[in-house]
Amino acid sequence: MEPNQLRSKFTGVIAFPVTPFKTDLSLDLEGLRKNLKRLLEHPLCAIVAAGGTGEMYSLTPAEHLDVVKTTVNEVSGKIPVLAGVGFNQPMAVQLAKESADAGASGILAFPPYYPGADDEGLFEYYRAIGEASRLGMLIYSRDWANFSPAAVERLTKIRTLVAWKDGQGDVRRYQMIKQRVGDRLAWIGGAGDDLVPGYYSIGIRAYTSSIANLAPRLSLQLHERASANDSQGLDRLMSEYVVPLYAFRTRRKGYEVSVMKAMMDIIGLTGGPVRPPLLNVRADEVNELRAMLEAWKPVL
Repeated sequence: MEPNQLRSKFTGVIAFPVTPFKTDLSLDLEGLRKNLKRLLEHPLCAIVAAGGTGEMYSLTPAEHLDVVKTTVNEVSGKIPVLAGVGFNQPMAVQLAKESADAGASGILAFPPYYPGADDEGLFEYYRAIGEASRLGMLIYSRDWANFSPAAVERLTKIRTLVAWKDGQGDVRRYQMIKQRVGDRLAWIGGAGDDLVPGYYSIGIRAYTSSIANLAPRLSLQLHERASANDSQGLDRLMSEYVVPLYAFRTRRKGYEVSVMKAMMDIIGLTGGPVRPPLLNVRADEVNELRAMLEAWKPVL
């Protein structure tokens, strides 16, 4: 897929599938296929293979390639598949090249391992990833990769950069970046389903959803209500479903993944355990999630 063609796809919900593991923490690729089949029943605009919710940082390069290949094969060209890459420059370049060869539609570049990098070093890191393949690249601004509007403008010199995925949740900063760069990039909300109201209030019309693992209908309803400026309908979805879930996910570090996996297991999908240093949901909390899911039946 050519970069500009990829860019044109970013309206709606981008799903971030979990990477299922077996009890011995080995990959459960059959479980991944099962989850993807269900996701593809819904009109998503793209899917990310081995992203943050997919525990990219816990995967070996060989496992990463297995996840990308499995996702590409299951999606079978229906929608774009974005491959998450990161760690360090040589590994990110390797993963980008392998993902392109495996049939991915685009590259989602995560921050490098080093938290104190200068803007010049970050530019070279992303430039190398962007030049590793002909695929369109998205930069994921999260954690310590927090850019000024001027730095983002400079990054647009990377020919293959087509979109910006915000993971900071700073709507004020994001608005300034959008004004500085204009329509050179597609703009994606990427800090969570709970920030849909803020993102869509500044004109964004695409977001990455971890809730799609569990309830893609709810993710799509959030997009539809926000796009239509239906504040009453959006407020209802947020208060009844999204805010209580995100409050639960803040209980412990890593629960943004662990909770989604536990809820998937409860409804018959394949979540499985997380890999350390993430922690699995405590046994005494599972019943709370079961009760939450009873209330979620209208959107499952």
